[in-house]
Amino acid sequence: MKYHNNGFISYVALTPQTWSFFPNEMSNSIQYSLPGINIEIWILLFVNMAVIQGSLTLGLHCLELIANVIRDERQRRCATGRKGLRTATNPVKTLITHPICLVLFIAKPFLHWMFGLSFAVSNSAFNEKLEGVSIIMFSVQIWNLCIALFIFASFFTFVALGRPRGAQPAAYGHLQTLANLVDEWSPVMWWGHKKDGIPYCHAGTSDHPLPDVKMDCVYAGPDAGSVMPLS
Repeated sequence: MKYHNNGFISYVALTPQTWSFFPNEMSNSIQYSLPGINIEIWILLFVNMAVIQGSLTLGLHCLELIANVIRDERQRRCATGRKGLRTATNPVKTLITHPICLVLFIAKPFLHWMFGLSFAVSNSAFNEKLEGVSIIMFSVQIWNLCIALFIFASFFTFVALGRPRGAQPAAYGHLQTLANLVDEWSPVMWWGHKKDGIPYCHAGTSDHPLPDVKMDCVYAGPDAGSVMPLS
């Protein structure tokens, strides 16, 4: 081991033979020590771990927001389908049946578990008295975490850049756009062509199935207000 100031670097080189998913005695690592045991040291220890893991938690929370917006947008577009859109749904069923939410539900604890494999806290004692704590960072496990995060982030970037299908204008939770699209509320709603007009046609919601919108027509609200572009 190579010592440097209050820490040391292990002499084990990063090779395919030493590469593993779980840390072991042959794992390459970097360790730094926090001398002494007092309230300041414990606060510093928790702050160090919270800052590092906080960035991971914040990133996963942002991905969860993206997943929820995409899920709600796809759910809203069911209004053009044969069965229509049910305004009251079971959130647990939505979580299980939506692929993106299911991937995120599995990936979040898995990535936090990989983070836990990348760091460890050890302590030293003499005559049954703690003398200090050390934070160990395992290089291979950190690389494993980075690779998993890169794959996960690439997947969600690809999903977030995808364009929604169908004739409904994209809302992505924008309340004014949703208010413009919904003109009749019911337990089950359908969205489609409602009325021909000159120069604008009208598309909206109803409690019964509606014909598809006419892609060669221009649509606006029932009072012929702002034009509604179709995506």
